[in-house]
Amino acid sequence: MKAVERRLLREFPAVRRHLVVATALAGVGAAVVVAQAVLLADVLTAGASVVPLVGVFVARAALVRGQEVLAERVAAAVRGALTSRLLAHTQALGPVVLGRQRHGEVATLVTRGLDGLDRYVTGYLPRFAAAAVVPIAVLVALVLTDPASALVVLVTVPLVPIFGVLVGTHTRRRTARQWRLLSRLGGHFLDVVTGLPTLRAFGRDRSEADVVRRMADRHRRATTRTLRVAFLSSLVLELVTALSVAVVAVPLGLRLLTGSVGLDVALVVLFLAPEAYLPLRAAGAAFHDGAEGVAVAEQAFALLDLPVRSRGTASPRGAGLALDGVTVRYPDREDTALSGFSLAVRPGERVALVGPSGAGKSTVLALLLGFAAPESGRVLVGDVDLADVDLDRWRADVAWVPQHPHLFAVSVADNIRLGRPGASDAEVRAAARAAAVEEFVLDLPEGYETVLGERGAGLSEGQRRRIALARAFLRDAPVLLLDEPTAHLDPASEAAVVAASARLMAGRTVLVVAHRPAVLEHVDRLVPVPA
Repeated sequence: MKAVERRLLREFPAVRRHLVVATALAGVGAAVVVAQAVLLADVLTAGASVVPLVGVFVARAALVRGQEVLAERVAAAVRGALTSRLLAHTQALGPVVLGRQRHGEVATLVTRGLDGLDRYVTGYLPRFAAAAVVPIAVLVALVLTDPASALVVLVTVPLVPIFGVLVGTHTRRRTARQWRLLSRLGGHFLDVVTGLPTLRAFGRDRSEADVVRRMADRHRRATTRTLRVAFLSSLVLELVTALSVAVVAVPLGLRLLTGSVGLDVALVVLFLAPEAYLPLRAAGAAFHDGAEGVAVAEQAFALLDLPVRSRGTASPRGAGLALDGVTVRYPDREDTALSGFSLAVRPGERVALVGPSGAGKSTVLALLLGFAAPESGRVLVGDVDLADVDLDRWRADVAWVPQHPHLFAVSVADNIRLGRPGASDAEVRAAARAAAVEEFVLDLPEGYETVLGERGAGLSEGQRRRIALARAFLRDAPVLLLDEPTAHLDPASEAAVVAASARLMAGRTVLVVAHRPAVLEHVDRLVPVPA
């Protein structure tokens, strides 16, 4: 058993209990198998009653079904517990650390990946337990029945795990490569979907579609090769098992012809011999599921082992903001997003960041939100390094209006209420009026209760921006971060957004990324961000 499997048993008691119960049930199943062979031989040779035999058949079927139900319940419990741990740890890590393990790969792990762990729990572990118990019990029964046949079984049984290990080593490597390709495909596909509007704008959507197609084709070929090895391994194990049973049956038949062994004994041996190989053969057939489950568990524990940077509990409310010689480099880019940039914003000051596209203006906002971390330099809130601040408490003091705010497929009121989930209907409407949202909401079919389409489908870009501003009004935070609030708006929408933004900026510490003169008129000073 590999180290990751031992860790799985150690950290998830349900898996450990499942293995113990599966082993106990395998022992009961071995006793049932022996009883079945003896009773069937008695029915065929002595004309004994079939009622006990039927009872044994029913008991064996009940054991198999009980094992399946138990395994499914344990798999569901383990999957739920591991998913919760992964999501909680991912949230604690934040996007900075996850830069080393892309978000798409994490999404693939907690969705498609955990299916492999389900099969490990439901398929491989019970068969592993049976392979450890049943052959020994059957061998003991054979020793008591016919020592000569038991010796043959004792010599040939080890051939099955030996061939299984030889084939399984190759299968494990293939499975690990298949999982890596699947993770890479999932991560890249999520990146492409997220950046699809940009790719289409620059005419790169078709080329990226070709990239996804090539990655999917590589994963398909890897999956096919892995399944080919899995099927061939099953064929090898079936062949070894068949030959082993033949080695037992041929001498037994000759002895039966000479009269040195009775028919009842011969039948018991012939019924029991295949049962000695069956659990090993089943475990070998399930080895692919075991290898995939181990690969998934390794990925999950690798993510859980990423250290969470401890933070203090302080959140300096109403303090100034500063960047001190900050350099930022994203994991997927060679060039720096910011290089030695410094900035100081006094409490209550309204500052606009200006500069060419790609200079790093939005990166400054990401730093202040804790979505990015500096390679060098410091981000300060008052006199406290943001690395030592509790991010949840700090973000509670920040209202952020992104350039492309996301609206969910819920009512207008619920979309605004995201700014402060416990807000009353009256407070939501007050924020909507401050952001000039009520001007168009009252014309919707159900007013504030109108359910929007995903991403705000049915509303104009300017209307979506005003709903985002209403969230910020409702949040009523002392620090306000605005990212291009009027980009790509028509003059009428721009005027409405600028007026709402000016009301929102009053009395707050504001950092705004903007190019339009209408917004720049409402700030205290401009800070250029060099390219």
